[in-house]
Amino acid sequence: MIRTKTLQVFIPVFIFFYLHPAFTQPWVNTTSGFPLHEVKAILVDANDEALVLKSAELLKQDLHAVFGINPTIENDYNQFASKGIDKVILLGTIGKSVYIKTLLDDKQIDAAKLNDWESYQVKYISKDYAETAEGLVIAGHDRRGVAYGVFELSKQMGVSPWYWWADVPIKKQSKLFTNAGLNMSDAPKVKYRGIFINDEAPALSGWTKEKFGGFKHQFYEKVFELILRLKGNYLWPAMWGNAFYDDDPENINEANRYGIVIGTSHHEPLMRAHDEWRRYGNKLKWDYDSSAMALKEFWQQGVARAKNEKIISVGMRGDGDKPMSRETATTLLERIVQDQRHIIEEVTGKPASETPQLWALYKEVQDYYDKGMRVPDDVTLLLCDDNWGNIRKLPKLNETPRSGGYGIYYHFDYVGGPRNYKWVNTNPLPRVWEQMHLAYEYNVRQIWIVNVGDIKPMELPISFFLDYAWNPDKINQNDIQSYTEQWYTQQFDDHYAKGMAEITAKYLKFNGRRKPELLDSKTYSLINYNEAQRVTEAYNDLLSRAENIYSHLPVNQKDAYFQLILHPVSACANLQSLYLAVAKNQWYYGQQSIKANEYADKVKELYLKDSLITKQYNDSLAGGKWSHMMDQTHIGYAYWQQPPINRMPRVNYIREDSAKALTIKEPWIENAPKSSTKTLNKSLPYEAVDGVISLAATSYSKSVDASTAHWTTLPDLGRTGDAIATMPVTSADIPLQKTSPHLEYNINLKDTGTYNLHLYFAPTLNFHNDGGLLFAVSVDDQSPQIISLNADDNNVRTWEGWMANNIIIKTSKHSFTKKGNHIIKYWM
Repeated sequence: MIRTKTLQVFIPVFIFFYLHPAFTQPWVNTTSGFPLHEVKAILVDANDEALVLKSAELLKQDLHAVFGINPTIENDYNQFASKGIDKVILLGTIGKSVYIKTLLDDKQIDAAKLNDWESYQVKYISKDYAETAEGLVIAGHDRRGVAYGVFELSKQMGVSPWYWWADVPIKKQSKLFTNAGLNMSDAPKVKYRGIFINDEAPALSGWTKEKFGGFKHQFYEKVFELILRLKGNYLWPAMWGNAFYDDDPENINEANRYGIVIGTSHHEPLMRAHDEWRRYGNKLKWDYDSSAMALKEFWQQGVARAKNEKIISVGMRGDGDKPMSRETATTLLERIVQDQRHIIEEVTGKPASETPQLWALYKEVQDYYDKGMRVPDDVTLLLCDDNWGNIRKLPKLNETPRSGGYGIYYHFDYVGGPRNYKWVNTNPLPRVWEQMHLAYEYNVRQIWIVNVGDIKPMELPISFFLDYAWNPDKINQNDIQSYTEQWYTQQFDDHYAKGMAEITAKYLKFNGRRKPELLDSKTYSLINYNEAQRVTEAYNDLLSRAENIYSHLPVNQKDAYFQLILHPVSACANLQSLYLAVAKNQWYYGQQSIKANEYADKVKELYLKDSLITKQYNDSLAGGKWSHMMDQTHIGYAYWQQPPINRMPRVNYIREDSAKALTIKEPWIENAPKSSTKTLNKSLPYEAVDGVISLAATSYSKSVDASTAHWTTLPDLGRTGDAIATMPVTSADIPLQKTSPHLEYNINLKDTGTYNLHLYFAPTLNFHNDGGLLFAVSVDDQSPQIISLNADDNNVRTWEGWMANNIIIKTSKHSFTKKGNHIIKYWM
């Protein structure tokens, strides 16, 4: 009889790589150049855009916060010159500012650097030109270009974009200079870059109601400023029972003032919030067959009201973001879009193609597209992920370009199966980078928007998403850890930034491999290799590191640090400890041991501690500023939807008079990992431990590339370590032959027989809806077995398993007729 053994090879794939310089080069220093601390005035044309005037106000605020100075805001150059002001910052837009026009005419700024959408130029102008003053010019192609230049200056001075939203203290300075002869310009690579406030109850809705009376303009003013400081330009407003245009008439005015492009979500056509149909729909069905006239009037009012800059969602889903009926035909949906575009033309008096529109291929809507439904070429096709951060569809490289281009709707937060995830950040940056890089390389560059839930606690991934959207060419996969370090340097200082980045990367790895809402006492094995204990200890070691940094921080940085690092680490470590205690309580109870009571008490203690950690966030930070922001339930899920309140896991007690007085051998101690016999020298063969050989993806002994594609490492993507992947992501299929690119892994077997080979992949989806992404495996000189990674990703149960475990496992069988050394080959 042939013995079947298990051989595990961890090879997360389809991760991507390219080389470019990382991050914006600093142009503010502490030694010499134009002295920002001596600025006396900000000059801006009174007839310029409202956002430019607002940018001047915010720049004045930032200069005061950093240096304690109070520059004036001047509109008239002649009066300004007569005051003898010798240090000035000039802001202006091409076509709006008379001062920018003069500088262009005199060749002091370069029009060629301001040709692109939202581009800006920052340049030093000496007294040799201005005679009475020297200054810094921030010129923009448009209103947002000016704002981005201003806020990049503020950020480099020490004003974090998160100074209000995460209580990051502004860094006081006595002197700062812009580099001598400064002349730089920049512009975004993705046109529309934004966030979607969603799933906002109970946390954000409770907070806004207490602080602003609801989702009113005072709230959105804070959101708009944050988006601009992060170099975004686009917002889908809160929509759970909320309506941006209807809740407060000042909301639209604030959007205009801040120059933020407003959209509505994938199931809210023609600028109407879905809740408005409940408010004004006269109880009619949300159904085009029976309510077409009412819907047309409803939508017409929405377009007429939205006089601000916008992207109009077209199409239709079922009531409350549900699928349309099974009988829905693509011809009906095409007619709906045609009628909606006719409304747009009637209201605007312009061809529909002159008003930006999108059609979101969300969930079943993608099926309509796959079956042949089409919309006009000028409508942006907003492709979507699967709500769990895995892109479902991308255009083929040989497809005819669309004038409206393509976009991506991505998720950092979700309500739905297999489980809600709304509580804390569970988004490892390497995974975000990998999927959005994939989108960018497939020319999806018109719209990038991400569901961020309550905004907090998604500060880091929001920053990363919008920074990456600004210029994907400047952040490659090797830059992600240094990006995180720089981000923490920006919020705090460089002394602890490396440690903060390491802690963050680790807890996101832990949360990414299985989200906290999916954890329970059975997630990690109590028995096998002490797994549950080791996972819990890893969390608590991380907590010790986080608490150590907290203890050394200045008082004014502690609130920000608690929000950004200590809270998620503390809360998640406590949760994992809770489930370990539940598991031990259950095991000891099964043994009728009195120790079951000890762990039952421990569960109660940790459950109480969870509420105290939440209370510290809600009640103690910044004098109660974030009350309700951590109200999200996260313990006691029974199915995909959240429990109305947290529920402590059930525990069992043993009566002392019925407990068994036995000496018990705990299996998690008996089965602790033995010392491994595998070597760190990858050229030598790996040997089995307890009948299993477990290989990291990066432990290959040989790598064979092709002229058109190569292997690379994506750091920190995976359950434990790094991933191996192919680049470029757009390379053509490579025929399988002996010289094809592959990786080799050396192993040594003590026995012959048939072995199972398990390969672990990042859960990339079949984004071309074909036979799936293919790979092959072989041993020694045997014929490779070709396997599809994800051809079955439309099977709901299969997909739910992939998402819950954040992994795809593929298994093949291989026969070994001799003992000793062998080579596993993984083929591109």
